[in-house]
This record gives sequence, structure tokens and C-alpha cells, in this order.
Amino acid sequence: MKLSNSIKALLVALPILAVAPNTFAAGAESLVLDSVHIDSRDTESLQRGAELFVTYCLSCHSAQYMRYERLANDLDISLEKLSQEMMFTTDKPGDLMIAAMPEEDAKEWFGVAPPDLTLVSRLRKNDWLYTYLRGFYLDEASPNGWNNSVFENAAMPHALYELQGSQTLVGHIEHGVEGAGDAQAEPQQGQKLVGDAIFELQKAGTLSPTEFDTAMRDLVNFLSYLAEPAQLQRRAIGPWVMGWLVILFVVSYLLKKEYWRDVH
Repeated sequence: MKLSNSIKALLVALPILAVAPNTFAAGAESLVLDSVHIDSRDTESLQRGAELFVTYCLSCHSAQYMRYERLANDLDISLEKLSQEMMFTTDKPGDLMIAAMPEEDAKEWFGVAPPDLTLVSRLRKNDWLYTYLRGFYLDEASPNGWNNSVFENAAMPHALYELQGSQTLVGHIEHGVEGAGDAQAEPQQGQKLVGDAIFELQKAGTLSPTEFDTAMRDLVNFLSYLAEPAQLQRRAIGPWVMGWLVILFVVSYLLKKEYWRDVH
């Protein structure tokens, strides 16, 4: 009897456990995120994203499950360019992509060690990363002078401010909220909407807003590749596998008809 009751309890709990993570995630993620188009077949985009990653991210964030040599082979990057432009001087092509900043120093300076970014695309999802990277703004109350509309009070400073420039938060657009007043107003001339946050540019960067958005798309595209490098090979052989299955189906069907011809 006890075993039967335990089995019944388990059967009741399983659907709840299956739904619960999605429910909690939906409740926690109330932000409006901008959509980004990811294409693992766009090699030029992946190359640009890799260059942004090693230039602006790798000094603090590791990608400890990826080797430089694998990166070069997958993205058609020459070993000469890899060694001269995308690696620290002490690194070798076969080394893992480890951050230059010691973890102890990172904890002292930022209060927390920067996370490894190998699987961040799987953890946060691409739309979140794309909106987050474009959502930094000046904040005098923050210890490092920056804040983020997607991840409030994040310890990370705006490492890409030279490209984007500096912007201030004007307000948020409240979706589906009555009586929100000015918060529901659309961005005015000279302002920009990122997710549901309205920003005003204070100082221009080396890239225009459109160019910066494209650069962040390239960076997120690379982070998506980083989380699953095998997707390049998987998607390359996928059409061939499907074609072979179609041929096998036709041959099997004709063979079946031949075997059963006398029976029918």
C-alpha cells in the first residue's frame, strides 16, 4: 500500500516539476527583449564576433572549454592571424581560452569573479544577451559608473563604451499598463529604444547606433557558436543525412512492394 501511494504521489508530482521551471522562468523574466537573428552559417559574422570577443571580453571572461586552434579551424581564421591578433603573447594555438585577469584580482575589483562565457548563450538565451549588451547606461549611483536596463546593478562595467558611446536612461515603456503616463511615450528624436528602456545618447562612440547593433549581433552570434561548436558540422551534414533517408525510404518502399507483390 505504501509503495502504491508513493507511486501515485510521484505521478502527480512529475507534471508539476515539468511545468514549474518554465513557470518560474516566465515569472522572473518580465522584461521585453529585442529579437536577434542568429546564423551559424554566416562565417564573416562569426569572425567579426570572435574578434570582438577576444578584444573586449577575453581579458576578464574566459571561454575555458574552447581552444584557439579549434576556433581558427571552425571559422576559417588563419593561424597567422590567430597568433598575431587574437591570442595573448604567452598563449599557444592548442591552449584553452583563459582570461588574462586572475580570479582573485577580479573578486577584489568587482566583488565577484566574471563568469565563464562558454555556455552563456545556453544559460541566458540570445535575445537576452543582445538586449543586455546594448542596454548599458550611465549611473552615478553605481560603483563603476554604469548600470544596465536588463540586469540592474550588475558588477560588469560597460566594456564596449568606446564603440557605443555613453547613454542615459530616460524611462521605460510600460506594456499593457494603464495610467503609466509619460512612461508609455514612444522615444523622441535622438532617443533609442532597447527592449523596453528608452535611452538618450550623451556621447557618441566610434560606431553609429546601427553599426553597434550589428556588432552586437555578431558578438551574440559568436557566443551562440561558442556554446555548441558542433552545430557547424551538424548543420552542414544535416541536408545530406535527410537526402540519404529519403533515398533509403524510396528503396525500402520499392523493396517492400517487390516482396509483397505475390501476396497482394
